[in-house]
Amino acid sequence: MCGIIAYLGAGSAAPIVYSGLTFLQHRGQDSAGIATMSQSHLLIEKGRGLARDVFSDAKINTLEGSAGIGHVRYSTSGSALALSEMQPFYVNQPYGITLAHNGNLINQSALREYLSQQARHINTISDSEALLNVLAQAVYERVRAGETSPDALLDAVGDVHTRCAGAYAVVALIAGVGLLLFRDPLGIRPLSLGVRNNNEWLAASESAAFRPLGFEYYGDIAPGEAVLIDTKRQIHRRAHCTTASPRPCIFEYIYFARPDSVLDGALVYDSRVNMGRYLAEKIRHQHPDLVIDCVIPVPDSGRVAALEVSRHLQVPYREGLVKNHHIGRTFIAAGHAKRRRSVSEKLNIIAPEFAGKRVLLVDDSIVRGTTGSELVSLARAAGAKQVFFASAAPPVRYPNVFGIDIATRGELLAHGRTEREIAAHLGADCVIYQNMDDLKKAISEAGSSVPTAFETSCFDGDYPFENINNDYLVALESRRGANRDSVSQLDLPLTTV
Repeated sequence: MCGIIAYLGAGSAAPIVYSGLTFLQHRGQDSAGIATMSQSHLLIEKGRGLARDVFSDAKINTLEGSAGIGHVRYSTSGSALALSEMQPFYVNQPYGITLAHNGNLINQSALREYLSQQARHINTISDSEALLNVLAQAVYERVRAGETSPDALLDAVGDVHTRCAGAYAVVALIAGVGLLLFRDPLGIRPLSLGVRNNNEWLAASESAAFRPLGFEYYGDIAPGEAVLIDTKRQIHRRAHCTTASPRPCIFEYIYFARPDSVLDGALVYDSRVNMGRYLAEKIRHQHPDLVIDCVIPVPDSGRVAALEVSRHLQVPYREGLVKNHHIGRTFIAAGHAKRRRSVSEKLNIIAPEFAGKRVLLVDDSIVRGTTGSELVSLARAAGAKQVFFASAAPPVRYPNVFGIDIATRGELLAHGRTEREIAAHLGADCVIYQNMDDLKKAISEAGSSVPTAFETSCFDGDYPFENINNDYLVALESRRGANRDSVSQLDLPLTTV
C-alpha cells in the first residue's frame, strides 16, 4: 500500500506533484520520490522519509517540466531502507519510461524468468521494477513493429494484464509521449482522475488530493483500464479485461483511505458512518445486557464509526484518547518493536474519562492487537470499571498479499483464536467484531455505483487467484517472518497467472 500521483498540464509539474504527495502521506512513510518530464528528458529525485523531508525548494526547482509522477512508499516486500528500491523506477528502452506503482505482484519469479529471456536485467528485488520492465518490453515489441500510435501504447497495457498477477495501480511517464495510467483487472488498488480547466489532468490514489489543488473529480480509472494522456493533453482510453468482476480492497475503506476520498464511487466517510451504524445494531441485538457508560474512539480512523455507535446506542460519546499527530501511522510502521513503541508515543489517555466507568473502545480494526492491548492496559490503569473493545471490521485472520503488511498468520491476533480468547489477550471484558455482510453493505450503500464484491482475503481467506494456497502462504511466511525489512516475495512458488 503506497501513494501515487501524476500530473500533466500547462504549469510546472513538480510543485503540484509534491503538494499532492503531502495529501497522500498517510499511505506511506518510508520514502518519497518525484519524476518529471521536460520535453523528452526525464528527471528523478527520491529519498528516505516523508515528502517534506526529501524535497527542499531547491530540489523541486530542479525538476523541470509540465508532466510528473510521484510516490510515497510503504514497503511490503524488499527493504524499507534500500535506496535502490525507492520509486519511481526508470528504464531507457524503447523510450525513457519512469513508473510508480501501488500494490503487490504475486508472480515475481515467473516475471523475472520471462524478463531474463528478453535480456532485461532487474537490478532490485522490487516487484515494481519487474512490472516496469514488463511494460517496457510490451511497448518495445510494438515500436519494433512500427506501431507508435496511442492505440499501440494502450494495447501494451493488455500485455501487462496478461503477464502480471496481483494488485497494481500504476502511473508512468513515457519520454516525449505523455502520461500512462492503469489498474489491474480486479481494481484491487485505487486510482482516480481529476481535471482542472478542462485540459490539466491529475491522477492520484485518492480523490482527496484533488480539491485542495483546484481539481475536480473526473472519475476512477476503471479496473483493467488504460489511460494515455499525450503531450497535447488529449486523453485516450482503452478498457481491457472488461469481463472481470471488480474486487477493490475492502481495507481501503476501513483504514487506509482518507474519509474525504471517493473510491470506486463510494465516499469513504459515508462507508465508515454506515460501519458504525451496523456495528451498533449488532451490539444492541447480540449484546443486549452490555451496560456501557461511554463510547471512546481510537483516533483517528475509529472516530467516525464510534460517533455512529454512540448515536445509535444513545450512549455518551467522549474523547478519552489524544493522538500525537507528529507520529506516523502505527499500523504501517516498519517492524513489531517500532509499532509497539509508536503506540505509547502516539496516544495519551485522559484519565477522568475512564475512571469508574464501563467504557466501549471503538477502533477501525484489530490486526496484531498491539494498539488494542496497550489501550486496554491504559484504561485499566486509569480506573476503568470495565473495558469493551469493538472493531468496525471483522476479525483479521489471514495474510494480505496485495500490498498490505499483514504477512504472517502468526502475527494476527484473530488467527486461530475465538472472540473470548481474543478478549483475554487484549485484557478486555468483551470484544465485538463487525459482520462481513454488514461491512460489505456499509460500503455498497455509500454510493450509487459501488461494486458489490470486494477483495476480503485478510478476513475470509478467499483469495481471487487460485494459486494463492496454503503452500504459497507458508512460503511467504518463511521468507518474511517477523522482520519484513530483510525478506521479499521474490522466489515464491507461483508460476502461472
